[in-house]
Amino acid sequence: MMKSRFSLGLMALLPSFVLAHPGHLETDHALMSGILHPLGGLDHLLAMVAVGLWAALLGQQTKKAIWAVPMSFVVVMIVGFVVGLNIGEVPMSEQAIAASVLVMGLAAAWAKQVPVVLASVMVAAFAFFHGVAHGAEMGEGTAGLFALGFVLSTVALHLVGVAIGVGLYKHHGLSRTIGTAIGLAGIGFFFA
Repeated sequence: MMKSRFSLGLMALLPSFVLAHPGHLETDHALMSGILHPLGGLDHLLAMVAVGLWAALLGQQTKKAIWAVPMSFVVVMIVGFVVGLNIGEVPMSEQAIAASVLVMGLAAAWAKQVPVVLASVMVAAFAFFHGVAHGAEMGEGTAGLFALGFVLSTVALHLVGVAIGVGLYKHHGLSRTIGTAIGLAGIGFFFA
């Protein structure tokens, strides 16, 4: 009975996932559109999870990495959003987003222990392009609510990655497999 209700609930949400990109929803649904947008693009989704996963793995050495690395992503993504909103697409944005999936996935896969500042700068550089892509796709009228939505969704995806990393603390092989799969998906995005 519980599975049936859960499945029915998921099916009710499907039309919303189809409409995850801006322009499909009316102004009064900008917040929900922003929340759903990162979930509608596999490149964004995988990059966000990889950032959280890498932060958790870095956090095994330095606890502040668990919040500092994802926070740097979110802050710079907002800056990129403002840039994208005001000037539009930046050259090579799609390639930078594909590279972010590749690099973040492989960084998580190999649990590279680097200083938190270096990891934060690295994810921030990629975050800029994710933000630009969101901003360039958005109309100005509902930008604030849309931005709030995709920031909330991004934080949630980072938390999923952190939870995976913490949950797999003793299973390095599995976390490497997940990171490698994300990295390989990044290679695929270069050819998509």
